[in-house]
Amino acid sequence: MTRDFRLLAAGQALSWLGNGFQTVALAVAVVTIGGGARDLGLVMASSIATMLVCTLFGGVWADRLQPQRVMVWSDLIRFAATAGIAWMFAVSGYHLGLLCALTVVSAGAGSFFTPSMVALKPMLVPVGRRQSANATLSMLQTACGIAGPTLGGITVAAFGAPAGFIANAVSFLFSLVAAAMISVRAERGPRNPMLTELAAGWQEIRSRDWLLGGLFGATVYHIANGMILVLVQVVAVQRLGGAHAIGLIAAAEGFGGFLGAAIGMRFRPRRSLRAGWLMLMLMPVWALSFVWPGLLVAVMAGAVIGYAGLIFFDVAWETAIQDNVPHQMLGRVASWDYVTSFLAMPIGNALAGPMSERFGTDRVLTCCAAVLFLAAASQLLIPGARNLTRPPPPTKPPTHSPLTAA
Repeated sequence: MTRDFRLLAAGQALSWLGNGFQTVALAVAVVTIGGGARDLGLVMASSIATMLVCTLFGGVWADRLQPQRVMVWSDLIRFAATAGIAWMFAVSGYHLGLLCALTVVSAGAGSFFTPSMVALKPMLVPVGRRQSANATLSMLQTACGIAGPTLGGITVAAFGAPAGFIANAVSFLFSLVAAAMISVRAERGPRNPMLTELAAGWQEIRSRDWLLGGLFGATVYHIANGMILVLVQVVAVQRLGGAHAIGLIAAAEGFGGFLGAAIGMRFRPRRSLRAGWLMLMLMPVWALSFVWPGLLVAVMAGAVIGYAGLIFFDVAWETAIQDNVPHQMLGRVASWDYVTSFLAMPIGNALAGPMSERFGTDRVLTCCAAVLFLAAASQLLIPGARNLTRPPPPTKPPTHSPLTAA
């Protein structure tokens, strides 16, 4: 891999690790001080709402400016906001309004960071190495998703919640430095009005049947998965042993994700998107294992199988977008992709309780598993998703302008 890719991977690994510290610190800080579930829910809702509002605009700016420039500014703002949260809990006490405000600032900056990173990634490696690069980043993200909360729990238990926020703030500084050191530059054209550029991004999606179908399929998928993610926690607590079971299942999910990324690194079919949708059809195994046989060991096995399929699909999907969407549109296309997830997942979360109370947890889980399967299988009816092939590697690696564009 190239020097620039190694810089991105190192910076992101540290940032993902730091996010795990904040996840633990936020829950402990709010709940132990007396805010309780209501305040924690309000803070989390503020973050999601901000991402919904800002992500599309973040995609436009990712395509207007050098992606790493946007990433540097985003990390700087997230560092300041997270350091402010640490200072609040360490010095001035708990203030819900200030916490929500700082969370909104951090989430807003993150909404600009993510599309920029998507736009930057394919510039850092040759075309033939894109799938391996995406798999490498997925593997790192999965590993950090396991290690971050674990180390965060130890740190917060030993030194208090402010230490968790400080660790996350420092991780943003490392990410900032890594992004600033990336030397590749993209050519950028003239700017148009914001809404015109947003519409152009949506037109890119509409012009490709596999991309438009995939976004609608993902929306349905995420609504069902949003319900599943709530209900499986209930099942784990009530039937499988509580916190101990939740920890083991999370570890199995992480191992499955790591396995899926490893497969994505080695297995490179010519029709990788079709392979990705086929692998995603394994996710219902995980959901159904909570219903039958309903044993902890079976659920863990289902988690490994399902999450391996999920992460392999993620690698195939990202690679397909990088291969087939013009680079100057990548940020906007990525932002539309993320917005569908942000919209759908909370809807599923909200429906989980009422649906399970009316129809029963097992029945809802079974129906949602069927929806997951159909959402993935239906994509194979779309010619583009079924037949899209990876382009052959170019004879020469793509070159980018050595000059910084506006």
